[in-house]
Amino acid sequence: MTPIDMDTSPQDGYLVGQKHAWFAFAMTFALMMFDYIDRQVIASLFPHIKAEWHLSDRELGGLVSIISIVVAVGSIPVALLADRVSRVKSVAVMATIWSLATISCMFAGSYAQLFVARAVVGAGEAGYGSVGAALISSLFPKRLRGALLGAFFGAASVGSVLGVLLGGAIAAKWGWKTAFGVVGVPGLVLALLYLLVRDYKTVALTPKLDQVTRSTSGTIKHICSALARTRTLLWVCLGGAMQLIVVSAVWSWMPSYLNRFHGMTPHEASTQAAIVILVSAVGNVFWGYVVDRMGLRRSRNKLTSLAVLCVITTLVLVVAFSATQSGAAQIKLILLGCFFMTCTLGAASGIVIDVVHPGMRSTGSAVLALFSNLLGLAIGPILVGVLSDMWNLQQAMQVVPVFSVVAAVFFIAAARCYDRDVSRVQGIHLDALPAHAT
Repeated sequence: MTPIDMDTSPQDGYLVGQKHAWFAFAMTFALMMFDYIDRQVIASLFPHIKAEWHLSDRELGGLVSIISIVVAVGSIPVALLADRVSRVKSVAVMATIWSLATISCMFAGSYAQLFVARAVVGAGEAGYGSVGAALISSLFPKRLRGALLGAFFGAASVGSVLGVLLGGAIAAKWGWKTAFGVVGVPGLVLALLYLLVRDYKTVALTPKLDQVTRSTSGTIKHICSALARTRTLLWVCLGGAMQLIVVSAVWSWMPSYLNRFHGMTPHEASTQAAIVILVSAVGNVFWGYVVDRMGLRRSRNKLTSLAVLCVITTLVLVVAFSATQSGAAQIKLILLGCFFMTCTLGAASGIVIDVVHPGMRSTGSAVLALFSNLLGLAIGPILVGVLSDMWNLQQAMQVVPVFSVVAAVFFIAAARCYDRDVSRVQGIHLDALPAHAT
């Protein structure tokens, strides 16, 4: 089969015009940021909640884990609905739900009530990343896809930092319940403004594809079939999940690591950990752009580039977390490793978009989100905790970066079938909806 060396599509431009496309990106980025502010604000409130309600650490952890579980379960049905109805209207509804649920947390009078409210936050957030990624990918030229998706998912990093910082500051001045109310309101405003975003027309599916996606069970069967047939999708989902094990482990345990092994106070450790997350966000955007450029001459070079970056992540972080490094040198190496660590976030999403039918882009992204949540984000923090109990946190942090090598293997496998899978969905034309018709 002739390799796909260059994208020669005449439609490789701004689908709704440059001005409307960038407005859509700004709104989608802002909502992603508040998505993660609302999700992560609770981390800084743990000491207050624990003291007031006398909760165990397991119960506190459940307030975080429930969101990832609900997002994983709900992402595919929500994305399927968005693909067939309206991405813009779906996003507006999702943002309204998760914002109201966040605000409702301030009225919780018990752990059970707070747990249910957090579950509803997850229900609102389910599918948002997938739908947002599909919208951005379709409105912008393909040559910008990796960088823009990197920036979009980088908003999660920014939101995580802001959620922790805002939660701590608001709780210290007005109480921990007030923090939920303050961070929940902006999402409602953005949800209303999002209705001004231009959508693209829903792409007609083949009769067979339309039939199998009329129900969630039919969609799941189709997804399993697509994973078996479109190997690039399977390998990229697995590779992205393996890399997220490393990302989630480092982000979750960095404050504790700095506190235990560098003697920092909890406040100092949190501040330094916030810097780590911000460096990761910058790396996410930078490597998204680099991977895009590497794919200009030969598209599958994007996957081999990701494999190389994942191997570099392992090498730097294993050395960084070795006991032989001095304090200042070790922190610099950790920052360098984290700059490489997030290389897959935007690029993996862009590659998934490359190989799925345009009428199923939100759903294809939801498959990636399902793998990312269940096999990546949910595993990293727990795995480090188990290994830390067996050995110590230092050794656990040295071992976990090895998953980046596993990710590299999956990306190399994806590169071998990328050209074939892209050829199946080329030539399908997209059209923009008229202004205010979303």
